[in-house]
Amino acid sequence: MLSVVIATDADERALPPTLGALVAGVVAGMVREVIIADRRSRDATAAIADAAGCRLLSLSTERAARLRAGADAARGEWLLFLRPGVLPDSSWVEETRRFVQACEVTGQAAQRAAVFRVEAAGPRPPLREPLNLLRSALRYRSIGGHALVIAKPLYRRIGGHRDVDEPETDLLRRLGRRRIARLRTGVIVLSAD
Repeated sequence: MLSVVIATDADERALPPTLGALVAGVVAGMVREVIIADRRSRDATAAIADAAGCRLLSLSTERAARLRAGADAARGEWLLFLRPGVLPDSSWVEETRRFVQACEVTGQAAQRAAVFRVEAAGPRPPLREPLNLLRSALRYRSIGGHALVIAKPLYRRIGGHRDVDEPETDLLRRLGRRRIARLRTGVIVLSAD
């Protein structure tokens, strides 16, 4: 069973769709808990988390520290890190279950992690200009950090999220391509607008 960890910072608009996408996992018995590691938002983020039955950690720290705190508080042996505004498609529950079971059966739980395929990342700029091409490429490179499935022992062994500008991208880099499975399940990343 998964513990879902979401680091928020004034995400009252992006959080509800993400929580809604997790309902299928709760119903299927795949999601044990959802932990919202919030940066003491002054909007309705805490109220939304409470109404949805999530565990709320209210911290004044940066995103990496909040993600680590969420992982430390998690009861599940597998973690699913999601960003607010990320919506896994309906196949995520079964695909994630198969990945976790395969890792446990083969003894690879402490060696493998998985990311979801991105179907959309909000409105895309026209690619005619070189700067827009570069922005698009950089956004694609960091997209894997939007949804990561990882066993808690592996997360701890590699040191979790570090205090850097993009902790999710840094974590993926330290995991390395050979340890990361790319699941067929897609996610939609809602625009921050």
